[in-house]
Amino acid sequence: MHDIKIGTMSSLSAEAVPKLAGLGFESLAVGVWPEKDKGFNEKETADAFRKLKDKADECGIEISCVSLFANVIPTAGGNPDLINMIGGILDNAHLLGTDLFTGFTGRISELSVEDNIPEFKKVWGGLLEKAEGNGLRIAFENCPMGGDWRSGGTNIAFCPRAWEMMFNALDSDNIGLQWEPCHQMVQLIDPVPQLRKWVGKVFHVHGKDATIAWDIVKEQGIEGPDQWAWHRTPGFGDSNWSDIITILRQNGYKGNIDIEGWHDPVYRGELEYTGQVHGMKYLKNCRGGDYVINPF
Repeated sequence: MHDIKIGTMSSLSAEAVPKLAGLGFESLAVGVWPEKDKGFNEKETADAFRKLKDKADECGIEISCVSLFANVIPTAGGNPDLINMIGGILDNAHLLGTDLFTGFTGRISELSVEDNIPEFKKVWGGLLEKAEGNGLRIAFENCPMGGDWRSGGTNIAFCPRAWEMMFNALDSDNIGLQWEPCHQMVQLIDPVPQLRKWVGKVFHVHGKDATIAWDIVKEQGIEGPDQWAWHRTPGFGDSNWSDIITILRQNGYKGNIDIEGWHDPVYRGELEYTGQVHGMKYLKNCRGGDYVINPF
């Protein structure tokens, strides 16, 4: 009925699925967290995935992707435990009914983005080969994670120049972006023309927005004492999601938009799902509102 489903992010907890489906979410981006889920062996991963998929099917909710957000490349050679964990996820992702794995690239923090490319190619080249062997795609989220071009952070996939280098290093139709406007806006990038250019590499969209306080930027710049940008739930930020969804549809996007909550400075704590449900309804309206069957 809807070519782009609107969902949220979730842990591996099957018990949460009926509640999220009952709120109206249509899909789930499932996260595996190294700190919480460490030690997962092959059988435990498979069992958790089967249990979650059974509950999702029972509730009529789609699993859009499975994600692991961690620094896979803290040093040369990468983090073997995380690489093995991702390998296990790639071998079992089909049990969730998804063909998409997402996460951070990882980064040797003292090196520039450019100097990280060889290690990125080495570590993710092997994981991409495993993913392709399992019929999967890989998408990297566009969050700087506190780094810039020169150093810092745990992810290099935060700007177009880095994307060009990454996709040149690993030239495959099965590697792309988990894109959201928020991380671009807080770099003072206009997300709409960027999406229009890069939409062919966008495999999944995080529903997260931002508010830019342009009065503070104009008066104090971005290195002053006052905060000038806030991550927001869709519907409370500055992005034109009608334009975003239009660009996605015009270019045949087949993925979902899953809200990444727990960042909004107002709709948090007891108001977390007040904000997320508002964001879900807002995005559904930007998608076109209620589905109407053509009467002719």
